[in-house]
Amino acid sequence: MDLATLLNRVAHEFDSRNRVFDLPTGRFWSADPAVDLGFSFLGRPAATPIGPAAGPHSQLAQNIVLSWLGGSRLFELKTVQILDELDIARPCIDMATIGYNIEWSQELNLEQSLTEYVKASMMLEILSQWEPLRHHLGDPGPHVFDMSVGYDLAGISNERVAAFVRGMADATSEVDALRATIPSAFADFRDLDFTTGLSDSLTLSTFHGCPPEEIEAITKHLIDVHDLDVIVKLNPTLLGYETVAGIVNDELGYTDVDVKEQAFAEDLQFARGVELIGELNAYAAERGHRFGIKLTNTLVVNNVKAWMPEETMYLSGPPLHVLASSLLDRLCGELPGVLDLPGHNGDIMVSFSAGVTKDNLADTLAMGVKPATICSDLLKPGGYGRLAPMLKALTKELKALTKEMSSEGAGSLDQWRSSRLDAARSDGHRDSVAAHVNKIRGADVGRYALEGNTKQPREVDNELEMFECVACNLCITVCPNDAFFSIPSLTDQTSRQQYLVWAELCNECGNCMTFCPENGDPAMIKPRLYTDPSVYDGRSGQGFLIGADGDLTARFDDDTAPNVGDGATSVVLDLLRSPAGNPLRASTETPSQ
Repeated sequence: MDLATLLNRVAHEFDSRNRVFDLPTGRFWSADPAVDLGFSFLGRPAATPIGPAAGPHSQLAQNIVLSWLGGSRLFELKTVQILDELDIARPCIDMATIGYNIEWSQELNLEQSLTEYVKASMMLEILSQWEPLRHHLGDPGPHVFDMSVGYDLAGISNERVAAFVRGMADATSEVDALRATIPSAFADFRDLDFTTGLSDSLTLSTFHGCPPEEIEAITKHLIDVHDLDVIVKLNPTLLGYETVAGIVNDELGYTDVDVKEQAFAEDLQFARGVELIGELNAYAAERGHRFGIKLTNTLVVNNVKAWMPEETMYLSGPPLHVLASSLLDRLCGELPGVLDLPGHNGDIMVSFSAGVTKDNLADTLAMGVKPATICSDLLKPGGYGRLAPMLKALTKELKALTKEMSSEGAGSLDQWRSSRLDAARSDGHRDSVAAHVNKIRGADVGRYALEGNTKQPREVDNELEMFECVACNLCITVCPNDAFFSIPSLTDQTSRQQYLVWAELCNECGNCMTFCPENGDPAMIKPRLYTDPSVYDGRSGQGFLIGADGDLTARFDDDTAPNVGDGATSVVLDLLRSPAGNPLRASTETPSQ
């Protein structure tokens, strides 16, 4: 959706329902002045140590705004590559228990991706100063956009990828083009001094099978050609097949997970990985740049479940947390004094993303990782609303420490981490990393093992229909793209809410189908609304095109329930005309140029 439409949605939703992109204000994050959750990301200040991982929650502007409202201040932007017209099979996400996906890269082209990130940056600056939100947000503090690219030197050195990287470094032309489209509800911000340098750091996605010489060449290219600080994302395969299979299949009990042995032979090996970390850190430092590592990518496994269509899928969630933490523990043993972690005091920053939840966020951050980014947990019911409770729980821990220390200033993450290191060593552990690994592979193993992750989403024996459903709201919260919205039912309808889909925002990932308690795919069955005639004409299946004058053009296919028929047009039109109806009602105006 264009910037004007998104901003008009914000104004309309906040005025009519006290929400922004369906997130209630009760789930907005507002910092506690008694606690400093800020950290330095490769020398760049960020006000909280969490954010969305480079995945489905960081590829569209409204995704990033939702994460920011929830308290994210470090954004790992979705990985882009030269092959930017992907045909990803559907469904592509399976979060029924732990987490699997076959979605591995940005689904927009490079030019669209740049525009989305510029839109997101501008919206964060506008909303941070928008008076209606001040009471709910307080001082949001600084945030960081971290780019991500993949997957080989030929693609990354291509001019179109290079133009994307340059555009993120200097987005002046994009900002100026979008500035004129800011609608009247936000007219006071048209002359705002927007940030044009969106990002000068980058996480390299090595994915699976990227050889060490390629990783080395790409990293040096990004430093030398683009003047970037670089993080290299590592794979859990560094632990070796026997160790990974032993943890996943034996220790954690996931006997149905078929770890793909071939992937280990093709991936970077541990000994060479240790050497490469040191070499690249020295190379960056010699050129005045910072270097870091990220743990970890997903784990490649064979698709024995066969719910998603590909032969290979990628495991995430609780078992990946154990693998990534165990890999960090091993690296600490091999690289004493090298990593920027409590008790090591090195200069290589460690970013972490693997099965982070409210329950383990504190222990994860205590290891010293900067930041802890989240993906799988945000695909569970509650979605972006799960972020603020994470930060509230972390704040509670830091406030307790501040009180214990009788500190007059704000408690900080560094103080708290130092205290946790002392506690870990008092318990006989080398450091906080070793303490955490001992806990998750010992006393807390049930939380990560099969026994703690077998509960399936609830079901009811109903066929999902276009109108009327159990109104559980799950399709809204589990959608990473905010493609669903609800409208209060009309008086002659039995369900309290009716659910509709912004078809242009839906990538048919399947996550709503996983959690919908009724039988059917909400993304295909609920009324699919379009705002762009060209997109509407290029698609098939049922749909409703909202015209600039408010009229609806409707299309049905043979699969549409016969009791719906053309009568659905009048029902949708009546819903959109209801008091809390069409979020686009203000977007037909022409902003002053």
